[in-house]
Amino acid sequence: MSEDTDATNGPDGGWFDGLDPEDDDAAAAIIEGRAETPRGWPTLAVDSGFADDTDDYYDRLRAAATRATRRTVRERERADDRQLIHAVRAMDDCERTANEVAERATEWAGAIFDTAPTGVDGARDVAAREPNEAAERRAVSLATRAVDLADERDELSAYIERTAPSVAPNLSAMAGPELAARLIALAGGLEPLAKKPSGTVQVLGAEDALFAHLAGRAPSPKHGVIYTHDFVRNTRPADRGSAARAFAGKLTLAARVDHYSGELRAELHEDLRERIATIRARADSERADTEGVSADE
Repeated sequence: MSEDTDATNGPDGGWFDGLDPEDDDAAAAIIEGRAETPRGWPTLAVDSGFADDTDDYYDRLRAAATRATRRTVRERERADDRQLIHAVRAMDDCERTANEVAERATEWAGAIFDTAPTGVDGARDVAAREPNEAAERRAVSLATRAVDLADERDELSAYIERTAPSVAPNLSAMAGPELAARLIALAGGLEPLAKKPSGTVQVLGAEDALFAHLAGRAPSPKHGVIYTHDFVRNTRPADRGSAARAFAGKLTLAARVDHYSGELRAELHEDLRERIATIRARADSERADTEGVSADE
């Protein structure tokens, strides 16, 4: 039942008032929402001729609710951020599988041909060879499968590069399309990411280390997947915690802007660059002080 529709459709009506009992799509469309107060829907449904009896009413209600739920799930699955999630997970699957198959193919080829390079590049070399016997055909065929998976991985990466900026413009500009897609995937969507505190965003992808810390077996992780970004990775180890906190804080703001408005905010990115520059300048200053002390000695 739509929230914009009167719950009773009249003094004696119900959500089913005026519906064709056999029109499942119409029933599913109007069942969404809520009523201000409960009514005697089963009795009203029977009296109006919508249902034969109470059991029939509940059967129709269950069918309409189930259909509405399935439609909502399908719509969410088709959302652009869901496509990014599928793409980044598929890309990782392709990369992992391509490497495993390439390793097997090149190892096999190495026992057949005079020379066989390793890795995906080696698989490309093997796939380009002309087999002369059954074992060679199988090794070449396996190498071809590895190459196909590696190429699919590259195509998925290109898709992410094209799609992420339209789904999350600020997050993509700040983190890069691939890292933005990974953060969205780890959070379960752009909306869940936008609702997470920055401390959680900071350690997304480091769940195993976090659980080990909570169990008392390891120190608290300073960062998760955001470590792959230059702002964190190329900051000296002593300052990576500060850089990760600053980066995660701005990523959280970027995700919220993307989810709630979708407008590109240049000031977010400038603030982050200034913050990281300040953190790195601290290291340069300490290094200069250390060198000055050494020179005096």
